[in-house]
Amino acid sequence: MLGFSIIQMVRRNGKKLDQTLRKELIQFYQPFRSVPCFLHRPLESIRKRTKNYPVIIEFEQTSFEAGIQEVQSAKCKNLKTFPLVTCCSAKLSLANLEKLLESCSSIKKVYYDREVTALLDTATSSVQSTLLHQSGYTGVGKTIAIVDTGIHPHEDLSGRITGFVDFVNGQIDPYDDNGHGTHCAGDAAGNGLSSNDRNYIGPAPEADLVGVKVLDKMGSGTLSTVIEGIQWCVQNRHQYNIDILSLSLGAEAIESAKEDPVVQAVDRAWESGIVVCVAAGNSGPKYETIASPGISPLVITVGAADDNESTNRTDDIVAEFSSRGPAIDGNIKPDLITPGVNITSLRAPGSFLDKTNKAARVSTNYISLSGTSMATPICAGIVAQLLQKEPHLNPNQVKQRLLQACTDIGQPPNVQGSGYLNAANLL
Repeated sequence: MLGFSIIQMVRRNGKKLDQTLRKELIQFYQPFRSVPCFLHRPLESIRKRTKNYPVIIEFEQTSFEAGIQEVQSAKCKNLKTFPLVTCCSAKLSLANLEKLLESCSSIKKVYYDREVTALLDTATSSVQSTLLHQSGYTGVGKTIAIVDTGIHPHEDLSGRITGFVDFVNGQIDPYDDNGHGTHCAGDAAGNGLSSNDRNYIGPAPEADLVGVKVLDKMGSGTLSTVIEGIQWCVQNRHQYNIDILSLSLGAEAIESAKEDPVVQAVDRAWESGIVVCVAAGNSGPKYETIASPGISPLVITVGAADDNESTNRTDDIVAEFSSRGPAIDGNIKPDLITPGVNITSLRAPGSFLDKTNKAARVSTNYISLSGTSMATPICAGIVAQLLQKEPHLNPNQVKQRLLQACTDIGQPPNVQGSGYLNAANLL
């Protein structure tokens, strides 16, 4: 009879395994249902040696180096270290993972390395950021890191992509094979140069941009790749003058913020002095659908408003798809809302979104998309304007100023947060 050793291991180490990994390990025995009992034990032994799991391993704060050495000795594959959050990522056979859990006392928790996905027409006027333009606040001297699918070197960003790093394909020059990151870059900092009368201008049309590619051609990535991108931004903050992170991506929140490794990464970025704007998610109108890392109590979690393609704010509502709070720990989220419906921004020719959304193209150089993905960089662009005006502000002060600048549109706090951001109030 089968001993179900892995189930016993899960029971012994239950507190050290996240919910997704526990489910994956229990599913280990699924193929055995159609196998004669006398073959279970030898097949279990073979499968434990050959079945690999992508994991993120969190260590106790004082045992990071020792923990890394033990993982290295466990014959892991694709090891990457993240001292920012005292974690590493690797692929381990089930047999080696079992040995590691039994022998390494410095392991705090092991997470399954889950998938993360990518979640300006009248929008800039709707949030009144043009009033800051009139006062000379265009984000000049500030840098926004777009942690996404990359950035296509669009004419509207010419000379302002000051850095680029690719954690998916290892390329050096800026590119975007999905198109999502390029749209987000334009939402924040497009200057409208390719449009008639410069219609499609982001809040910070003179801000610099750093492209951090952590999502692939299909708009997908992993928790570990996102952490790697955030860590790179913190480590290279001063070299590239990174002031703001914009993350229009997320995964289902299944762990408390304190036990979510991506939340820990954005929190460390925030504590280092970088303002972090994160998408709430597109799982509305259900409540309790805020995505990770938007569940972080520290960062600015952005929901989407539907401005009905007008600059008149009286007809604005919260977009139906915009995720609602409370967050998994009960905190009120999102923090605020900005436009996220039918946002016209930069097109990346030949990218996945460009090919599959031909009807959404606007003239030759632009494309219209919707989502909290679009709302988030609009907020990031306004942060760049604010930091140009008041460069001494720290992230907590920036967040407080934004919340105070919001207009209540009559929705519950877990729908609208503090309300619809009105950049004019920042003056």
